[in-house]
Amino acid sequence: MPDRTDYAALIAGHTVIIEMINSGDAGLPVLNQLLQVAQPALGAAGMAFVEFAPSGGRVIAATGAAEWTLGRPLPASDPITSCLLTGPRVRHVRTDRCTNQLAAELAERGLRRMVVSRAEIAGHTVGSLHALYLAGDDEASTDQHAVVGYLGSCIAHMYGYQSGLPVRGDGPVVAALADGLAVVDDERDLFVAVTSHELRTPVTVIKGYADTLTDHWESLSETDRRQAARVIGQRANDLARLLDRLLASAAEAWPGDGPPAPLDLAETLRLAVADLPADLRRRATLQLPAELPRAVGHRQSLGTVLTELATNAAKYSPPGSPIEISAEADDQTVCFRVSDRGIGVRPEHVERAFDRFWQGDSGDRRRYPGTGLGLYLVRRIVEQQNGWVFLRPRTGGGTVAEVRLPRR
Repeated sequence: MPDRTDYAALIAGHTVIIEMINSGDAGLPVLNQLLQVAQPALGAAGMAFVEFAPSGGRVIAATGAAEWTLGRPLPASDPITSCLLTGPRVRHVRTDRCTNQLAAELAERGLRRMVVSRAEIAGHTVGSLHALYLAGDDEASTDQHAVVGYLGSCIAHMYGYQSGLPVRGDGPVVAALADGLAVVDDERDLFVAVTSHELRTPVTVIKGYADTLTDHWESLSETDRRQAARVIGQRANDLARLLDRLLASAAEAWPGDGPPAPLDLAETLRLAVADLPADLRRRATLQLPAELPRAVGHRQSLGTVLTELATNAAKYSPPGSPIEISAEADDQTVCFRVSDRGIGVRPEHVERAFDRFWQGDSGDRRRYPGTGLGLYLVRRIVEQQNGWVFLRPRTGGGTVAEVRLPRR
């Protein structure tokens, strides 16, 4: 660790952040900028911020050597989660002395020390800020503790104003904020509204074409009959896929999966691309390195993950535009990405897009159909395999969905 904090750089960077806020920026863009300013000023190898909710924590912003943790969950039952939520608000932690999986992975990457500060509002923890340092660095200085604590308080202030934070649908800020704030979450009514809308469309089309064939068989040409049968088949497939999603969303585990096992991710991706519906397969491009280490996961359900991500990419991008699928590995994880050139993802939606039944737009005039179950299922499947998934904007426009799995 450096002997002292670069206060001049910190103040200059913080001025930029205040100007961003005054210009109307909020949420993740501001949070990411704060981490990018803090990392060099503190001499840290990486920075990360974990947002807490009743279900546990999740890394929602990360820079430098910690960027690979973006989207990583910290379950409520994880020992490090309990550690972060109790004790002194600002502390120095040795990751090589912690017992959980994430701490072990940080230590193996050489990130063996971190200064941590909780972000709190009225005694309620909304998250924790982490400045991570390499193994050879000295103990954190008093001023580094003070700066990390100050920045944690700044982030809590952002949550207090609800400026695009929390980014998660079950975020923690509701319990901590002012009187009179109410959140209504009637999942049953939402389920009925969404599913009835999505079920009605294919059923109506199937019935319409079936009635046409029954009532006008003799007057239809052979081409018209084949086209009607083709549409019925397509809509029946849509209906079956929707029912599979609904059933899977209610299941505790993905049907048919045993414990995660070593697998050839490159071959799994090739087979999954070959099994995509024809319209998606024509748009998909697969870019794999010459050698890709084996990952640990479930081969069959990863095919489902790729199909859902490719379907989502196609829905929010121009017809015929490419859907790029790529993969790479580091010392701890193997990942694959699905990139599109569509409308992109808004920063405030990168986490809420994974909520069950969540839709970016709502009402009878929604531009993009769907139940809001695809990404919810993707996250459930991936995290059951000890991996994680997140969204980010693609450079040049569009969205990147990245799935990380443990490396064998």
